[in-house]
Amino acid sequence: MSAPVRILVCDDQILIRTGLVTIIDAQPDLEVAGECGDGQTAVDLAGQLRPDVVVMDIRMPVLDGIEATRLLAGSGVPHPVKVLVVTTFNLDEYVYEALRAGASGFLLKDAPPDRLLHGIRTVASGAALLDPEVTRQLVGRYAARIRPAKGTPHEVPLTPRELQVLRLIADGLSNSEIAVALVISQETVKTFVSRILTKLQLRDRVQAVVYAYRQGLVT
Repeated sequence: MSAPVRILVCDDQILIRTGLVTIIDAQPDLEVAGECGDGQTAVDLAGQLRPDVVVMDIRMPVLDGIEATRLLAGSGVPHPVKVLVVTTFNLDEYVYEALRAGASGFLLKDAPPDRLLHGIRTVASGAALLDPEVTRQLVGRYAARIRPAKGTPHEVPLTPRELQVLRLIADGLSNSEIAVALVISQETVKTFVSRILTKLQLRDRVQAVVYAYRQGLVT
């Protein structure tokens, strides 16, 4: 059997943190490596415990979750840790800043436990996850911010089919939804996604969404 995925839970509300720990620890393939109530402690513990995933709140004392995420998974971090942001705040600004800071996923705390567990497993596998409720809201509201000015040249080293898949990723579609839209298998979609990330030197689907908007590939 493979070793369980090790998770660090960071939330300043002890009742919520205890609930998250209880849900996670009840799973045979997941293990809570540690827990804390502020971002600075999360950064310190992550360095000591080397968890596979950090479940991170946003609004916390000492150091907020966005800055903690930047220190754990941001650009230039030598040994980045996968971060899943779980928060009560469904605000575009938080989602956008969390993803810019390096988070691999974003969920709302009112999501059912099975979605939380799916999110942890998805992020741990190296994929990215956005709560369906905020994906289109995020890219729609912040498209103007991350899109280049008119007339900005862009050369994207992708085939027409790969561009098509990238645009669907940016629209928030899952692999299964892309497969239906293009009438291809999910395995073929996975292959396209892998090629896109490799060619563009992107870490995950979240970065692919931002890239698509920055290059003006979607509106």
